[in-house]
Amino acid sequence: MTEQGYRLSVTGMSCAGCVGAVEDAMSSVVGLENAVVNFADHTATFSGDAAVEDVLAAIKAAGYGAAVMRGVADEEEKEATEFAYYRNLLKKTVVAGTVALPLFVAGMSDVLPPLTTSSGQIFWLLTGLLTLAVMAYSGGHFFSGALNTLRHHNANMDTLIALGTGSAWLFSMAVVLFPEAIPSLAQHAYFEAALVIITLVNLGNALEMRARGKTSEAIKRLIGMQPRTARVVRDGKEHDIPIADVGLDETVHVRPGEKIPVDGQIIEGSSNIDESMLTGEPLPVVRHIGDTVIGGTLNKSGSFLFKASNIGSETVLARIIELVRDAQNTKPAIGRLVDRIASVFVPAVLIIAILTFLAWFNFGPVPKVAYALVTMMTVLIIACPCALGLATPISIMAGIGKAAEQGILIRNGEALQLAGKVTVVVLDKTGTITQGRPEVSQILSLNESEDNVLALAAGLEKNSEHPLAEAVVLAAKKRKVKALTVEKFEAITGHGVKAVTENETVLLGNERFMRQHDVNLDELSGLLDKAASSVATPVLLARDGTLLAVLLIEDQIKHDSAATIEALHRLNIRTVMLSGDRQSSAEAVAASVGIDEVFAEVLPDEKEKIIRQLQNAGEKVAMVGDGLNDAPSLARADVGFAIGSGTDVAIESADITLMGGSIRGVPTAIELSRATVKNIWQNLFGAFVYNSIGIPIAAGVLYPVSGLLLNPMVAGAAMAMSSVTVVSNANRLRFWKPRS
Repeated sequence: MTEQGYRLSVTGMSCAGCVGAVEDAMSSVVGLENAVVNFADHTATFSGDAAVEDVLAAIKAAGYGAAVMRGVADEEEKEATEFAYYRNLLKKTVVAGTVALPLFVAGMSDVLPPLTTSSGQIFWLLTGLLTLAVMAYSGGHFFSGALNTLRHHNANMDTLIALGTGSAWLFSMAVVLFPEAIPSLAQHAYFEAALVIITLVNLGNALEMRARGKTSEAIKRLIGMQPRTARVVRDGKEHDIPIADVGLDETVHVRPGEKIPVDGQIIEGSSNIDESMLTGEPLPVVRHIGDTVIGGTLNKSGSFLFKASNIGSETVLARIIELVRDAQNTKPAIGRLVDRIASVFVPAVLIIAILTFLAWFNFGPVPKVAYALVTMMTVLIIACPCALGLATPISIMAGIGKAAEQGILIRNGEALQLAGKVTVVVLDKTGTITQGRPEVSQILSLNESEDNVLALAAGLEKNSEHPLAEAVVLAAKKRKVKALTVEKFEAITGHGVKAVTENETVLLGNERFMRQHDVNLDELSGLLDKAASSVATPVLLARDGTLLAVLLIEDQIKHDSAATIEALHRLNIRTVMLSGDRQSSAEAVAASVGIDEVFAEVLPDEKEKIIRQLQNAGEKVAMVGDGLNDAPSLARADVGFAIGSGTDVAIESADITLMGGSIRGVPTAIELSRATVKNIWQNLFGAFVYNSIGIPIAAGVLYPVSGLLLNPMVAGAAMAMSSVTVVSNANRLRFWKPRS
């Protein structure tokens, strides 16, 4: 099998302790790499050369269920299974609550018969048997889960619940069957406590599942964007077929109001297309013959035919869904730390519970057995680390999902965590702050006509792939000037191009390039004085050491660049611009948008060095570039932002991709990062404080001072609601809006 990634649905995980058990089981398989388990959505991912069958077998051997998830159908099946489980939990809650509530109310009202009478013994015996039946139905999954993990020498939340409620039932039955063997002060049945705990834990798990489902709504919305069918043209006739049956190069017809099924290129017609799901831009864009259309976007007006170029898992939408999913499953450093703590938490709680029992049994007041049992059971119930295990992944899922809604694709949880720490944002100029579509705005010639200058310049640039070269060639086409033929073409990165025509050496490039070739630039300043724009980039044309002309190439500044820089300043972030242009042009652009610092006339490798210098000075650096030319800089930066428009390169390059081609997503991503990390810390604080305070109180540390003991039923309610609180807090991120 070639190395690839897999996503698995994992069942049977009940708490954060299960995460470590499943990851350990997966990591034991030879050839497996990057095993990551997400407790928040009960999935696992891995890559490497390991056979997926071996990984599934290892997970099942550890006491959990697993299945491969391959597409939308599997996602829907998982969702349906989880909804059925949620409904089942509610039924179990109702059954347990129906028996627990009357018992609890009657017990509090002191109307239940005493254990010492024969009628009382019969009542309590029947109550014990009814409790056992309810525990088997409503709490059977706790006991089977505990048994499963015990077989594999592990412990989890099921272990704690099973031990707590099981010991309560066993002690109560012992009191009912052998009352004479139990001291009179300890003759109390805890059937209602066991049932109330099971009721509350089931209710808490059901509420938690429902809230967890809301966290993954971003993925559901993305999946829902893709239509189920496509209208293809075959043999001159139109057929509605399932989207999975659309083939490459197939002709597809899209009518007004329909969603585009797959990616492709328009071959007939034109339309206004709403691409907001991809770019975040609210206004529709016009697409003509030859333009690319993206699957999942909405055709607003015209009707057109297009040829399918990407289908199935290769479409932009499918890759975005996979990217968001993978990112939601990754763990930042804080998440990995919590997993390590959680993996030893349950065994530690078991030890604390045993020590609590022994302490009360040896040093506690009479009835010692009753006090020891109650405190041990309370410790077991209150200490479940569910909230701890959910604290990080549930916030990461919500944060990355929210970012996707804003047209911001975050590749991993680490990038989401780091973005909020950024102190300096470094921006490339061309295509980032500016439109990236430069045009020749002015030709300043010494002795040649403008058409002759364009013919020679276009001849030099027609073989070049540089954006400025495209501007020169386009200008010649617009004027219908034929490019001259050149020989011995040579492109010098970051400087210009060189060639020979009619046995004369011609050069086109920047001022540094000209000086390197000893071109006389005495008349350059005079020419530049005639420039209509200080923002334009001058491209010099020379022949045999003589300057012929200067072509001014201007790249319009994006409409929201200045507002974005202002937003970054409000976040107390310094801005730096890097440009290969001359100093004056770069400074003019920087001044117009409010950039703090400018590095001009820098080569691609020099950009990476500047970022390294900023990092060495103690700055946390984000680099914003086009995802291709700025690859070294994006890789060097603490967080790399790639400007994209749904292209392969944009999706696959940096840590964070801004799908709309606008930089306004940079402050949004930074704000969202800060909000998400704050949310994680709130969750962790709540979970740690809850356990840190709850366990000692449950063990009875306040009893010698105040006579206070925590009721096991209160502990069950608190444990259940702690997870619901964490998930609900993470879900607040779904309503987050950027202040910038």
